[in-house]
Amino acid sequence: MSSKKISIGAKPTRNNTPGTADEWVESRAVSGEVERMKRLTIDVPESLHRTIKAKCAMRGTKIADEVRELLLQKYGNL
Repeated sequence: MSSKKISIGAKPTRNNTPGTADEWVESRAVSGEVERMKRLTIDVPESLHRTIKAKCAMRGTKIADEVRELLLQKYGNL
C-alpha cells in the first residue's frame, strides 16, 4: 500500500472582520444614518417575546426596528 501526502494550506484570514462584537456593531453602515449605533440588551418574559415576534412577523418588520421606534416615541428623536 502506498502512502499519500496531503498538504494543508494556511488558515484563511478575514482582515476585514472586526475583532469584537462592539466593533462589529459600530462598523455597520445604515444608509442615511450618520449617528453611531450602540447595542442595548434587555430581558423580557418569553411570552412577551413570542407575542412581539409574531406581530413583527405578520407586519414584516424586525423586532429591533419596532423597539427602536417605541423608544424614539417615548424619549424623542435627539
